[in-house]
Amino acid sequence: MADLQTNIRYIKGIGETRAKALGKLGIATLKDLISFFPRGYEDRTLTRPIKNLLLGENACVKAMIAADPTAHRISGGRTLVKCRAVDEGGSLDLIFFNQEYRKNSLHKGETYIFYGKVEGNLLRRQMINPLIEREGQQQITGRIMPLYSLTAGVSQLLLSRAVRQGLDECRELLEDVLPDAVRQAHNLCYANFAYENIHFPTSPEALEIARRRLVFEELFLLTCGLQLLRQRRQHVSGPVCEPIDMTPFYEKLSFTLTNAQRRAIEDAIGDMCSARPMNRLCQGDVGSGKTMVAAACIWFAAQNGWQSALMAPTEILARQHYEGLSPLFARFGLRCALLTGSTKAKERREILAALKSGTIDLCIGTHALLTEDVQYAKLGLVITDEQHRFGVNQRAALGQKSDHPHMLVLSATPIPRTLALIIYGDLDVSVIDELPPGRQKVDTFAVGESYRQRINAFIRKQVAAGHQVFIVCPLVGDGEELPDERKAVTAYAEKLKKEVFPDLEIVALHGKMRPKEKEAIMADFAAGAIDVLVSTTVVEVGVDVPNANTMIVENAERFGLSQLHQLRGRVGRGRVKSYCILLSDHQNEETKQRLQVMTRTNDGFKISEEDLRLRGPGDFFGQRQHGLPAMKIADLSCDMRLLDEAQTAAKAVLAEDAALELPENLSLRRRISELFELNAETLN
Repeated sequence: MADLQTNIRYIKGIGETRAKALGKLGIATLKDLISFFPRGYEDRTLTRPIKNLLLGENACVKAMIAADPTAHRISGGRTLVKCRAVDEGGSLDLIFFNQEYRKNSLHKGETYIFYGKVEGNLLRRQMINPLIEREGQQQITGRIMPLYSLTAGVSQLLLSRAVRQGLDECRELLEDVLPDAVRQAHNLCYANFAYENIHFPTSPEALEIARRRLVFEELFLLTCGLQLLRQRRQHVSGPVCEPIDMTPFYEKLSFTLTNAQRRAIEDAIGDMCSARPMNRLCQGDVGSGKTMVAAACIWFAAQNGWQSALMAPTEILARQHYEGLSPLFARFGLRCALLTGSTKAKERREILAALKSGTIDLCIGTHALLTEDVQYAKLGLVITDEQHRFGVNQRAALGQKSDHPHMLVLSATPIPRTLALIIYGDLDVSVIDELPPGRQKVDTFAVGESYRQRINAFIRKQVAAGHQVFIVCPLVGDGEELPDERKAVTAYAEKLKKEVFPDLEIVALHGKMRPKEKEAIMADFAAGAIDVLVSTTVVEVGVDVPNANTMIVENAERFGLSQLHQLRGRVGRGRVKSYCILLSDHQNEETKQRLQVMTRTNDGFKISEEDLRLRGPGDFFGQRQHGLPAMKIADLSCDMRLLDEAQTAAKAVLAEDAALELPENLSLRRRISELFELNAETLN
């Protein structure tokens, strides 16, 4: 008897070879297989008379073979089979390349259903390599057909047959994880009906009923899991802090904090004075002053006798934090240290000893802060910069350096609040929604290839004026395999150096370089030794280079709006006027509309909402760096009403049974444990 964790190679009709191919799509178990939902559907329920077929459309035709098929050899050793099919009102030419068996499998006088793209002209319509089956079989016609995302070696037919086998195997295995009361209150179908009809819908109505159930379930499980993670924090004590007047800290700053910064600081201090550990996300646009919020929290922790640790994703960012914060804290007699992979052995030993004895108040570093030998006397506050570069596990590893320290996460990826509450579901959220006075607005232009000469002249003008330029390239490739990013970026940088700017210092930067090599290039750029930096999105999060005032993005249509906004945030950091030029010759109206959004606003939150509306949440959920279960079917750009329903239902269930221990909630509890990879102790 199979269970949902059974490897698919043991499922009847799949076997070793097909299992290997399906593995490329992340399908390993029976559960993976039935949860690999279609990306779309084709309605093949209706057949059309030949005379009504429109050129370019995909259609089903019921027609009779009028004459025996003929086979021919053509160039390249290929075969061509031709025949004509007719119905009461017209004729259709059928052409098959490399399908010689069709000559003997199609018989004059017999009727078949053909499905394919209508080509030719209005006088002579034709289909090339159509799908064929006898009338009444309804395996590939006469029904709504699922369309799956594919990979090399996996066809739609192979995948749909595998899913059919999988569903047949697990009719008795699918647990209904939704409590009956929830299912009935929200008019949801049973799980078996939902899985059957999401893959093989009997009607458009059945498909909608199935999808609604599965989206609700996904959002319900997510909400319940996040609520349990939050509850877990209610039962542990955080480092105890007493309220302190923050005026002395504010008075020693050489600038005035914005109201949004003050609110975020008050949120954090309120958490740190509560009985539980803080677990807060502070999100704000590039340049909104998140580091000062962190600095205020570090000062507050130190006044309460606690040490702090600040972890940055790269050595150069860690050094930047150290150089900014160390002089500030020196005014208060607080001691800072910088600990990275390149810290010399003797200095490292001294820092480790000082951390252990408690004489260092703040340690700033990279992943080096996570190594086993780093121990603190009294770690009370952990700050991670750029959350999407770390993820839940690394935050947890740093948190284990102490007994439930306060955690503050800084993110410069502005996202709609609803989405933030899901992506960072186990965190409370503070939003810095205003920029400090004097922050430069970056003038943004979306232009086509016809502007190339003018752009090159503009680059030369900016460099002549003593400024520096970023050029960001996407990985341009066709089909499944993207080219090596080293070649894409390095080749472009070489071309610019040889053919366009032979007199300028041009350097390439990409993600495949060793960390030290990347850091050295960014340090040179920051020091002004490089005129033009040609890079992949590795510069999306990087060191401040106030002298860089121009960002040029090649093939801008290949980036999400939020990513373009992050890239634009690399410039406009100094006092000089800054520019962002988005290059794209893409004629798609939606693409043009997206790029125009960038030219109209510099507000990251407005941009992220527009990105969500136009593209859906793929940008935010594309990778599991946030550590949460990946969305398989919910689309937060259009399922927000269901999200509200699911959240309301989840709160009601947990209010009645906080640990999900009632018999009707046990299967729900098990599924949440699997999804979040939590153990029983975590849920208690």
